[in-house]
Amino acid sequence: MTADVPHAAAAPRATDRPGDQSPFALGLLLRRAHWRAQTVMTEALRPLGIELRHFSVLIVLVNRGPTVQRDLAAATGTDKAGIMRVVDDLERKGLAVRKAVPGDRRVRAVEITPQGMELFDTAHVAAEPQAGRLVSGLGAGEAELLTDLLTRFAHPQEAHPQEAHPQEG
Repeated sequence: MTADVPHAAAAPRATDRPGDQSPFALGLLLRRAHWRAQTVMTEALRPLGIELRHFSVLIVLVNRGPTVQRDLAAATGTDKAGIMRVVDDLERKGLAVRKAVPGDRRVRAVEITPQGMELFDTAHVAAEPQAGRLVSGLGAGEAELLTDLLTRFAHPQEAHPQEAHPQEG
């Protein structure tokens, strides 16, 4: 009976190996790249006593200034309970503080401390050799190209095609 059923063309099977032509290939490659980058950056942060989840909150605080917890959760892709644990950790380490928001006694904004800013800067210095190791297999200019492509991919609403590909002429 199965011989009478027309067979659809075999769809490429998803793998995460080079040459994967499946519709999942890009997502799988991005996942593998993320794991690799996360592992390398975790190594850079470990001696500083923080994890990537802490550092991601510090990044938001440096970029935005004092930020309420719900906005920190949204910016870092963390749930409410998770962001509370991270902020608790940062407070315990003296890297951030919660402060009352004028006009709303129930809401607290999280603010980076001078010690947090110092650690933030130290983390960048510590990550430099690790970041170099991460892209060591790329050729001249490829790390910058990869960064540009991923930036445009991750932030399509902010892409400026005219700047990225000026017309010749």
